[in-house]
Amino acid sequence: MGNVVRGGDWSRPPARWRRPGSGAERGRGGGWWGCVGAVAMWRGCRRLLRGRCLPAWLPRLPSGAGGSGAAGPCGRRAYAPPGERKRFYQNVSISQGEGGFEINLDHRKLKTPQAKLFTVPSEALAIAVATEWDSQKDTIKFYTMHLTTLCNTALDNPTQRNKTQLIRAAVKFLETDTLCYRVEEPPGLAELQKNEWDPVVDWAEKRYNVTIGSSTSILGPNIPASTKETFISHLASYNMWALQGIEFVITQLKSLILSMGLIDRHITVEKAVLLSRLEEEYQIRRWGKVEWAHDYDLCELCARTAAGTLFVHLCSESSTVKHKLLQD
Repeated sequence: MGNVVRGGDWSRPPARWRRPGSGAERGRGGGWWGCVGAVAMWRGCRRLLRGRCLPAWLPRLPSGAGGSGAAGPCGRRAYAPPGERKRFYQNVSISQGEGGFEINLDHRKLKTPQAKLFTVPSEALAIAVATEWDSQKDTIKFYTMHLTTLCNTALDNPTQRNKTQLIRAAVKFLETDTLCYRVEEPPGLAELQKNEWDPVVDWAEKRYNVTIGSSTSILGPNIPASTKETFISHLASYNMWALQGIEFVITQLKSLILSMGLIDRHITVEKAVLLSRLEEEYQIRRWGKVEWAHDYDLCELCARTAAGTLFVHLCSESSTVKHKLLQD
């Protein structure tokens, strides 16, 4: 099996280190020094997280594969940290069960963090997840396995949300959509936002027959209720698994508009990521990069966005992949 898109640590800093109207926007902490402060804060948070409970969505290894089963300080079952672990299996395969397609590590079934059988609805998605596990070398790097993480989230549903709640959470991002917030100065950035963001907003308004608009106010634009209802109706056509992926993409790009353009194949992953980081890229060209941090953040954001988009498409796929692909 070939390699899938790889990413970085699950605890990376947010793609957007500042929001319009923040101190950085008014000249306090912006530019190069603002980025340095963000990196320092991110590293400090990572040190704090080492002593806290681990996320519930970390992959659970098969029975007998290692890892502690004792309860952690927060009352949750303590899982392996999202780092690296020695590979304990030789072969990865998929099989079809009663509930869908399963992942086999040698002769053991993969399970979720809540000890549920890891079962996915489509053969194509099962192959993609199996590829993630098969591409691990001497050590298993859990933080590179975005599709596995998304499947665990869909199966365990740790937040216990139903379809309506998922849809409304996604549409709520429209109120603070990245593309709707504009600046008046510096003039170069204002012109860049207009030239790059306006075409995507215009496409969304025509595609969904809605009114979105933009604003330079810290309060953002006044999104009509009819626009929100249109997006709610559109998202209702997706199943629960796909909605988990859509929300994941939206949280990466901080934009419902960019996410829908990406899922509808109007723009590419690279283009969507670049547009979501427009202000960062403008500051980088003006002040330069912070060592390796900006490149790392860009690659990780691309990996997560690509994985989320692929997850949505594979969860919406009704056709079955031929078994020949498993042998290629």
